Amino acid sequence: MPEPTKKEDGQPEENVAPGTGEALPPAEISLEVSPPDKDDDITASTPSPPPPSEDGSTHKKLSVDLPNDSVPESAMGRKDSVWSLGDGQPPEDIDKQVENPPLSTLLIEKPQSGSISVGGDITFIAKVEAKDLLRKPAIKWFKGKWMDLASKTGKHLQLKESFDRFTKVHTFEMHIIKAKENYAGNYRCEVTYKDKFDSCSFDLEVKDVPEVSQSIDIRSAFKRSSEGQDDAGELDFSGLLKHRNTREPKQEEVPEVDVWEILKNARPDEYEKIAFMYGITDLRGLLRRLKKTKKEEKKSEAFAKKLDPAYQVDKGGKIRLVVDMADPTVDLKWYKNGQEIRPTPNNRKFIFEHKGTQRILVINNCQLNDDAAYSVVAGDEKSSTELFVKVLPVKIVKELEPVNTTVNERIELECEVSEEGAQVKWLKNGVEVPTGVRSRYRVKSEGTKHWLIIDDAMKEDTGTYSLMATGGTSEVRVQVDLKPLKILQDLQDVTVLLGQPLKLHCEILPGNVPGRWYRNGQLIQSSDRITILHRAKNHRIEVESCTLHDSGDYTFVPEGYSQSLCAKVHIIDPPKVHLEALNAPDNTVTVVAGNKLRLEIPISGEPAPRVVWMKGERVILDTGSRVRSETFSDHTCLTIDVTEREDTGNYKIVLQNEAGEDTASVKVKVVDIPDAPEAPLVPTVGGDWCSMTWDPPYYDGGSPILGYFIERKKKQSSRWMRLNFDLCKENTFEPKKMIEGVPYEVRIFAVNAIGVSKPSEPSKPFVPLAVTSEPTMLVVDDVTDTTVTMKWRPPDTIGAAGLDGYQVEYCVEGSDEWILANKELTEKTKYTITDLPREAKILVRVKAINAAGASPPRTTQHSILVKEVIEPPKIRIPRHLKQTYMRKVGEVVNLVVPFMGKPRPKVNWLKDGQPIDPTQISIRNSDCDSIIFIRKAERKHSGKYDMTVQVENHVDTAVLDIQIVDLPGPPQCVRIEEVWGENVALDWTPPKDNGNAPITGYTIQKADKKTMEWYTCVEHYHRTCITISDLVVGNEYFFRIFSENMVGLSESATTTKDSAVIVKEGMNLKNPEYIDYDFTEPPKFTQPLINTFAIAGYNTTLNCSVRANPRPKVIWMKNKIIILDDPRYRMFSNQGGLQTGGQSHHTGIVNVLFSSKEALRSLS
Repeated sequence: MPEPTKKEDGQPEENVAPGTGEALPPAEISLEVSPPDKDDDITASTPSPPPPSEDGSTHKKLSVDLPNDSVPESAMGRKDSVWSLGDGQPPEDIDKQVENPPLSTLLIEKPQSGSISVGGDITFIAKVEAKDLLRKPAIKWFKGKWMDLASKTGKHLQLKESFDRFTKVHTFEMHIIKAKENYAGNYRCEVTYKDKFDSCSFDLEVKDVPEVSQSIDIRSAFKRSSEGQDDAGELDFSGLLKHRNTREPKQEEVPEVDVWEILKNARPDEYEKIAFMYGITDLRGLLRRLKKTKKEEKKSEAFAKKLDPAYQVDKGGKIRLVVDMADPTVDLKWYKNGQEIRPTPNNRKFIFEHKGTQRILVINNCQLNDDAAYSVVAGDEKSSTELFVKVLPVKIVKELEPVNTTVNERIELECEVSEEGAQVKWLKNGVEVPTGVRSRYRVKSEGTKHWLIIDDAMKEDTGTYSLMATGGTSEVRVQVDLKPLKILQDLQDVTVLLGQPLKLHCEILPGNVPGRWYRNGQLIQSSDRITILHRAKNHRIEVESCTLHDSGDYTFVPEGYSQSLCAKVHIIDPPKVHLEALNAPDNTVTVVAGNKLRLEIPISGEPAPRVVWMKGERVILDTGSRVRSETFSDHTCLTIDVTEREDTGNYKIVLQNEAGEDTASVKVKVVDIPDAPEAPLVPTVGGDWCSMTWDPPYYDGGSPILGYFIERKKKQSSRWMRLNFDLCKENTFEPKKMIEGVPYEVRIFAVNAIGVSKPSEPSKPFVPLAVTSEPTMLVVDDVTDTTVTMKWRPPDTIGAAGLDGYQVEYCVEGSDEWILANKELTEKTKYTITDLPREAKILVRVKAINAAGASPPRTTQHSILVKEVIEPPKIRIPRHLKQTYMRKVGEVVNLVVPFMGKPRPKVNWLKDGQPIDPTQISIRNSDCDSIIFIRKAERKHSGKYDMTVQVENHVDTAVLDIQIVDLPGPPQCVRIEEVWGENVALDWTPPKDNGNAPITGYTIQKADKKTMEWYTCVEHYHRTCITISDLVVGNEYFFRIFSENMVGLSESATTTKDSAVIVKEGMNLKNPEYIDYDFTEPPKFTQPLINTFAIAGYNTTLNCSVRANPRPKVIWMKNKIIILDDPRYRMFSNQGGLQTGGQSHHTGIVNVLFSSKEALRSLS
């Protein structure tokens, strides 16, 4: 863990600020980059601390560059260097309880542990309640146990302080910006206030982001960039140096050696030497990059578990250093700073323990001299660590007491601290007190008590003395005065009316001592108005007619003595209000509402009178927001920022002081615009006009109403339009020129001499309405024995009021009574009238309804006979069902076939001429369609389905072809035909089960007999024989083949029974003699063309396979006509497979004709 840097004698250095109760932050500790090896040394340096902030506000923000990941050259190889910010606290120390002074509940909100990724930001917040605190508490942020983060502030670390005056809470924040890996660890927040102390620990976890390794030129990557520039490197401190003219960098040669490997294998103390050797100037960046480089750790042969990099223990505590041995028989030696630790019988400081494979070194009663580097050696291997001894701060137990004495007396200042033998400092006025042999000051200590003794006090010994310890400071005032005079009669305080004489008198011994008179620190000289007398022991001063300038503090100072006699002289004058300066008739002030009113009234009186402003029984305070009073030395002021009508009334001024009382009254009248009228009423609405009425406003603003303004707007609009430019004197108005069917709103403004009131609330929306025109195109849609369905078109003119719906009525022929068919309006333009008498004749009419009422009706021209009409059935097969409908096994089959016919047709289904089993296939019929549904298709569901639709003697039929396909079976009879060189010839027969779909190809795989791992050789192969080449000589192979159709590969494959051995070279093989074989073969279709259904306008493809040698010439014909240079057709040939494609516009017969030499020879 980090600690303060040490002196040579092992005592920690601490900077102490004079006059404060706590230690200054230690000197800034730069953050070093540890090499990848855990055992490497850790480096540090101690630059000067940052200057204190000059801002005295409650909100502070420190900003200094945080020197992370840097290793100063002066700190290389040091054993007592501190830990970096990123090293954190060892896991063993985190679990230990730190002995701190008793905690008090200062923190009301403590920082919480957090986790971030590398490059992320995080904020820790601590809050302290300040209700019982007289001043701001002191707070310190630590990393680990000793690293004070106040000196680490910069672009990566910022500390902020703020104070909320309302909640009385101090808020302290620590911001970590763009975190790095070494920022992880344990942090601590300490708050102190006088003798109170509180702390809180929290953890920060920084998650690493994987980086992509890059090949870089190390010597060019870590060259020093321009001094002080933004691109000088994140932690390049060259900008802090004095500016000098930069030279053009010399062209660096390409490195011929791998410097990274040299650095990885070198010791940490050799890094600087290597960097200098290869011209690397940016050592900090090099070490930061080297730390991120992964280094292979050598496995220890002697240690199963080595020592941790560092340990921490409190002073006087006990620590156990434990290692696990891989070989328990190996002898161990423990070293402290390179000196071997030997066990002694009488010394219980170091104890060696054996526990199984563990070897333990116990250090008891740890002191500062135990803060050192420890190592354990087993054979040729060594494990090292560092032990840090933490010294608790020394607290002030008993504070110094103030001393008031006279010269030549003995002064003894006593203070008690929390620890015996503690080192303390005595200071006078912030400067350390000299305690040498010739010094007048003596320092004594006994146990926890410390004394500062001054035997013969002098006047110069007056000052502020303080004792400074590591945990606080005690400060006291020492006053050394001359011996006192004997005062027979002291000066008395007097109060005198303005213009009356003033007399002051005193008596002192000895009587021959002269003195001087002072008023408010100014020397008083005799004049015509002022007389100063001295007779023996009597001293007197007289002022004939006093003025206000004569009031103050009078002091008589005898010469040669520190004592003085003081008295207060108070000149009083009765108060008076000078209203004549207001210059207002009858003391009445008129102001327009909304303006600012400021009444300044001169006043007089001594002492300054107490001024009270009142309105009625209510006192106007000087702390008011809108209405407030202010009092100055010569006048008083009443201020109303924004006057309101409620401010009208009489205001009373009351003046009081010691000399008397005076009162006066001022009347304030506030005039304002009138109140807004109530919302107007619109009782009558016309086609493009309306009439409106309203009532006068409740309050006229103190001025008569002169008239009204009227405004109108559309409901959906926000723009109001003024309807009258001359004031309307009446309370009624008729707006005109409105658009029919558009919702409108109106509002009113009242006007008086002050101005225009706020607008009234808008009236309720109103719409000038008109009925629609009659519906159009009323026709009969359907007729049954009891119902009639009518349909129509909307009216030609609907209007802006819209259309609410339609009303349908019918009348039996021969009657005048119209019967309402729909009780509720229908929005559709189609309606079915039910419950009609059979074979009756009716008339039907339809009305359009809106907010204005019903439109003129639209009536049928002829009567309608209520009797159903027969319509022959007709099946409408969808386009995708006109060809073969294919589905995979297990998929859902859901086919909808619509049809027409009246009355409702009867539907019948057959499969291959047989009735359909309802347990296998579900069929649902409706008035207009039939649905065939198969939840899980099987191959047995394939076939032709016949659909019959019948209405009485009328019948219509349709046929659906459904094909359910599945995965094919494996090929048959896979055998090895021949093996030669690195080639194997395979042959097989097609599978017995093709999955109800044509075989589209085969997949051939091979496997070495040694591993039996299968690898694919060929995919989508169409033929039943193949030659596998490029096999490894000396290996033995097995082969297997999968068959493939439109569904996919077969679930299993057929494997060759025998294996194929590829004979190694060097063996004598006698090639047999073969008779040349004639491989010519006439063309022969192995897969003929099949009939295909095509949809007009869509692409279609014809496929066939042929076998011939040599390659035949292919001719495509349609209706026995050769297809040549027709852009609608495209012909392809690939490994014996032929394919043609094009758009379907015509139907006919397509033939394929082949020609080859063998074919011509056979024909001849």
